[in-house]
Amino acid sequence: MNQEQKEREAACCSNDRLSQEIPVQTGCCDTRDRSRETTESHPDSSVLEYRVDGMDCPSCAATIEKSLKKTDGIQSVEVHYATGKMAVGADDAAVHDAIPKQVRKLGFEAAPLQEGKSRETYNVQGMDCGTCAMTIEKHLSSLPDVQDVQVHFSTGKMQIEHVSHPDTIRKEVKKAGFDASLDRGTREHSQEEKKKIRISTTTLSGIFLMLGFAGSFTALPGFLVTVLYAAAVVTGGFKPAKAAFYALKSGSLDMNVLMASAAIGAALIGEWFEGAMVVWLFALGTTLQNRSMERTRASIRSLMDLAPPEAVVLEGGKQVRKAVEEVGIGDVLIVKPGEKIPLDGEVINGSSSVNQAPITGESLPVDKQEGSTVYAGTVNENGSLEIKVTTLAEDTTIAGIIHLVEEAQEKKAPTEAFIDRFAAVYTPVVFALAVSVMVLPPLFGFGTWGEWLYKGLALLVVACPCALVISTPVAIVSAIGNAAKNGVLIKGGTFLEKAGRIEAMAFDKTGTLTEGKPNVIEATALHGSEEGLLAAARTIEEHSTHPIALAVTAYAEERGIPAENGSHFQTMAGKGAAASIDGIDYFAGSPAWFQEMDVFLQEAGQRMQTLQEDGSTLVVVGTRSRVLGIIAVRDTIRAHTAQSIQALKQTGLPETAMLTGDNRGTAKRIAEEAGVDRSFDELLPADKVTAVRALQQEGKRVAMVGDGINDAPALASADLGIAMGGAGTDTAMETADIVLMADNLEQLPRTIRLSRKALAIIKQNIWFSLLTKAAALVLIFPGFLTLWMAVLSDTGAALLVILNSMRLLRTQ
Repeated sequence: MNQEQKEREAACCSNDRLSQEIPVQTGCCDTRDRSRETTESHPDSSVLEYRVDGMDCPSCAATIEKSLKKTDGIQSVEVHYATGKMAVGADDAAVHDAIPKQVRKLGFEAAPLQEGKSRETYNVQGMDCGTCAMTIEKHLSSLPDVQDVQVHFSTGKMQIEHVSHPDTIRKEVKKAGFDASLDRGTREHSQEEKKKIRISTTTLSGIFLMLGFAGSFTALPGFLVTVLYAAAVVTGGFKPAKAAFYALKSGSLDMNVLMASAAIGAALIGEWFEGAMVVWLFALGTTLQNRSMERTRASIRSLMDLAPPEAVVLEGGKQVRKAVEEVGIGDVLIVKPGEKIPLDGEVINGSSSVNQAPITGESLPVDKQEGSTVYAGTVNENGSLEIKVTTLAEDTTIAGIIHLVEEAQEKKAPTEAFIDRFAAVYTPVVFALAVSVMVLPPLFGFGTWGEWLYKGLALLVVACPCALVISTPVAIVSAIGNAAKNGVLIKGGTFLEKAGRIEAMAFDKTGTLTEGKPNVIEATALHGSEEGLLAAARTIEEHSTHPIALAVTAYAEERGIPAENGSHFQTMAGKGAAASIDGIDYFAGSPAWFQEMDVFLQEAGQRMQTLQEDGSTLVVVGTRSRVLGIIAVRDTIRAHTAQSIQALKQTGLPETAMLTGDNRGTAKRIAEEAGVDRSFDELLPADKVTAVRALQQEGKRVAMVGDGINDAPALASADLGIAMGGAGTDTAMETADIVLMADNLEQLPRTIRLSRKALAIIKQNIWFSLLTKAAALVLIFPGFLTLWMAVLSDTGAALLVILNSMRLLRTQ
């Protein structure tokens, strides 16, 4: 591969966090193209592709490449972080066999990609408990054509690597009692769900139960009543029984096994009404739970509906309506007032205000003009815009957000992992206890077999930890989905929990609390008028690209003060700029420069000292003989900063701190304006890590908030890293645990409130689930809890846990 090709590949593969997260299958990053290219370069070598797990940054890929290239027998190595793939050209098969072991020594995992193997994502319907996901995983893992499978109950998705046909996978999932469909994108899944017609066996079972119950109070023969109850059991229990069979086959004790056992046991001891009631209540509860969970899972899918399915494209001077999937990079879109922007792009003509709330959560529209970036799903409010498309439909910012959020929802929080471990012990223990209750008391002459068998069956129902297992993931899915719809990416349940426990929050100053660019705060004329001072300053500074010069020019332009006719423009590095106006040399620069020219500054000495102590940079404007005036420039606090800090304190956050490299005077002023409790000043970038650790040594859980560019070490050192400006800063998406998509702190207090409420709801769910189980266990032995009441307590508790968690979807 020549140098030009390598540079082109590097440019393509290092775009941003979103492109790194979404596997690239086409274009210059396609490993198949590179494999072909490598084979042509080394005709005697065989090329194999590997999937590499564990790479969390492009430097990992570079490490693997450098190491393998030093190995004898390896002709070429191409590792692609964006796709998680590696193409290796080697002399013989023995060299290929040793590659996974060598990669493992470097701290990563590599597995050969088999010919025909594919990794697909399926949407799974019907899961209402974590054990359902476990049953599907175990069943599919036993199939020889399946290499890897992961089922996520919280998002209702399954990732599977296999060499069989998708229809085979769907059939196997169907055997386990669930429905699966290939995930073709969020919008397609949403439409598919709307079109799906479900045949309700729950309703049919309920009708048979009602007829049997009514018949028991009439002259209807007893055997007919039993037949009606049996029909209720069969219609409502067929699917759970089928699922129970495959659960047992795969060695899983899920809720279907427990409920099916209870229903069959009730029938065996002649309690047909109890068995029918168990089946119907279980089916009803499952249906309600499924619908509630689908609403929760759909909270993030609704984001995709924000982007319109069609776009108006300008072709040959005509406006042509196309599906967004057919629009290519470089095409020009026409977006009229009131319309949604269909794809990410750059404004090339027109100006307008755009409501970016779906992406960034900003409360106010943002002005857009030529050169501005716009995002799919945002709303054009007034002017007509021509937009050049910069990303395809599947790679838009909003599509990337959905992808990252769904990944985050699949990551287990510490509390969830603990509950799963607890449930894995609890279920078999209570199952064993139920069997003991059925057998031991009557065996030793304590009561009848029927009596203890009934109590054991009730214990089987109580053994199902459904409400407990879903107490955490449903709350986390709801909270992360809510945050995403308001412009905040929380990268997993772990970070949601951490945010709820934060005791101190440290802020980088420049670009976080402040604008990060100089602004004129004062213009003082010593001789002549302020207009004359600003006119001279604008004339000199208009030809400079220095940030301070740009600030002075913008200040004069805002006030409608035009530049004068100047000539002989020049810039003096470290001093300032100069120009000739009406044949006289004028200067705009530092006070030290005028002192070098022996220009008298004493009349402004006191004011200059006050401004400098206040953290301002001074621009002196004058000639070789006198000073016209002084312009004070400094970084100003952001519009939302003080309000956001105050709102944070109202959430109960004990302490806020500011980290800055500025002097103590400047730091004190910004801290007072922002309302932070304390400041660490005169810090080098490395010192910010020390400041974060100092807060941690005081016994506090610390969050660090920065722009994600030069704050990466401090973000990594803190207990929780929060970056802002994710919609425009790639680094923010990579380094932080939580990303504020807007370039301000407006959504930060809401995020902390949401996290704390999520923690409170998780605790409520756990305690409610445990107390419900404890109460059921206590009431079984005196005979107060009937079998159908045990089912009602279990399914009812699970449903209440889901509904309680769904409150997080509406938290403001």
